[in-house]
Amino acid sequence: MSATSWPNPDAPLKDHAELGDRARAVLAANDTGAMVTAAPNLYPHMWSWDAAFVAAGLSTISVPRALAELAHLLGAQWESGMIPHIVFSEAPGYFPGVDRWRTEGVSPPGVKSSGICQPPVHATLLRRIVERATARGGEAARLAEDFARQSVPQWIRWHGWLRSARAGDGSGLVTIYHGWESGMDNSPRFDGPYSRVQPGDLEPFVRTDTRIVEDASQRPSDEEYARYLWLVQQMADAAFDDARLPGVVDFQVKDVFASAALATANEDLAVLAERHGHAGEAPRLREWAEEFREGVDSTVDPETGLARDRDVLTGEWIDPPTIAGFAPLISTADRALRERQSALIDGPDWTGDPRLAFPLPASTSTTYGDLRPRQYWRGPVWPVMNWYLATALRRHGDEGRYAAWRQASLAQLMEGHFGEYYEPFTGEPLGSWNQSWTAAVALEWLDDAEPGG
Repeated sequence: MSATSWPNPDAPLKDHAELGDRARAVLAANDTGAMVTAAPNLYPHMWSWDAAFVAAGLSTISVPRALAELAHLLGAQWESGMIPHIVFSEAPGYFPGVDRWRTEGVSPPGVKSSGICQPPVHATLLRRIVERATARGGEAARLAEDFARQSVPQWIRWHGWLRSARAGDGSGLVTIYHGWESGMDNSPRFDGPYSRVQPGDLEPFVRTDTRIVEDASQRPSDEEYARYLWLVQQMADAAFDDARLPGVVDFQVKDVFASAALATANEDLAVLAERHGHAGEAPRLREWAEEFREGVDSTVDPETGLARDRDVLTGEWIDPPTIAGFAPLISTADRALRERQSALIDGPDWTGDPRLAFPLPASTSTTYGDLRPRQYWRGPVWPVMNWYLATALRRHGDEGRYAAWRQASLAQLMEGHFGEYYEPFTGEPLGSWNQSWTAAVALEWLDDAEPGG
């Protein structure tokens, strides 16, 4: 791998022990007691899929604290079964805050939350936490088993809501009503659908993110943000009523990545159900897993080999080459498809590009014509995404790629700032530093024994 070329203001970390100490310090500093906020200043609340990764990282330190993180998130679950994408803390200054969402009366009493969701990775990471705790034995194992037994019905309600409210057409693909629901907010995946969103009479707004991230070019533009807020306003005007949203929201996309996450999470939830007192639910969960596996596989472009989203409102395939195109690596049972995708991700458009600071997949193909290597989900490398994909590869027996990505990811993180995302060619940490889920996946990588150890 090439040397990094950005001017790090601090000395890089000396070794993996120091990396682990620094990661634990980041999580401790971001811990309010009730939740680990996603990042200082920029993200002072709990984000749904962040919390799942953070809990996994926390479990390498304290299983009880990891379970408390997931319990706090579940405390915000709506009566419908939805788990909201933001659970607000009391920290001021974040935009858009709960007042913009207008979820009072829809979210649980006393809970301040947003009105949309994020990818359902939770059951997959809960299974990891429970298995880690079980291997340790003692009180950690007892607490984890109790938590699984008590919480499995809530996770089933979450998956059931996704299947009925967002995939009730039987496609095996989850509909999202906002790019924020994908977790990949401004990805080129959504350029077409967003281009057709024309804000009407929008409430005035003043952003806070561009005051915290000094380089505004890393963030979505004000024009993009107006579209984001218009969609929030449309959903809030409809009181987030699942039955009404298809008729009122200007953005509707079948999200292949969220669908793959749900396929795998259904399988993991079936295992948890079998082991922790809910075995009767496992067959239904496995049926759901198969439904979404087939849905994801059906989106693969026979020419490019990448999976595609679909614009619900136009019926068009969405095919910019983004990391979501590798969704089948998460969920597919088709060995030939997995091998084809693995070869693609090794190729010159992805980890085989010799210009990369580290051979890790970026959020967008490095040869994409509209690559923006410093802008959010339009080109940077995301450590959390690479860990999630690597663990999926490993589950299918691909120890070689897992080990290679582990080595490269740890090398990337040795710069010491736990960036939200990284410039692919220089290795510079971008966005928010001291990002909780980046620290969490560092601890996950480190919790594996060194190769040969």
